[in-house]
Amino acid sequence: MKTNAYTIPLALAALTGLLTVAFAQQNPPAKQAKPAAKSESKSEAKSPPPKQTKQAAPPPAPGGGQPTLLGQFGEWGAYTASNGGKKICYALAKPSSSATEPAGRPRDPAYTFISTRPTENVRNEISIVMGYQVKPGSEATVDIGSAKYAMYTQADGAWIKNAAEEARMVDAMRRGSDMIVTGESGRGTKSTDRYALKGLSQALDRVAQECR
Repeated sequence: MKTNAYTIPLALAALTGLLTVAFAQQNPPAKQAKPAAKSESKSEAKSPPPKQTKQAAPPPAPGGGQPTLLGQFGEWGAYTASNGGKKICYALAKPSSSATEPAGRPRDPAYTFISTRPTENVRNEISIVMGYQVKPGSEATVDIGSAKYAMYTQADGAWIKNAAEEARMVDAMRRGSDMIVTGESGRGTKSTDRYALKGLSQALDRVAQECR
């Protein structure tokens, strides 16, 4: 799969918005659960039944679209959205564990995002949001079992360096148990993110079904 001009400038802008919205849907703030818990305690004192608390509507996705969760499969969610009037389907997950060297360095959330854009004939494009501005000129690496893949970087994103390997990488992710992503920030902080791959295969099948 050949990366086109859409991938770099527009995908970087779209990733942040889509991923933020998707995980807002997947993981609503814990504060929203507190009023319900308080109401339940009152009900034990024979007060009226608590009203169900509504979750706040997530902000719109880039292009005015609203991400829709198609299904949750293990750590991976399958989503669809409209980006500038063009349909996009994607599977995404956040790391199951993360570490930095030096330890405890702050960073933004990291994600792996596998997208399909039918109108551009793009299928299963792997993008990784590193959670920081990557060191200029550096590469990120992805390890899946015994396989290793080099990722070129720009801003806070990473894409596979050799496009001919992308299909093999997706296949390795489908069959693997976990994936380790390493990179280095512009400030010299090294990161190691581990992603659980359970459920990815089902999520990608659902994405393929939605965006044929």
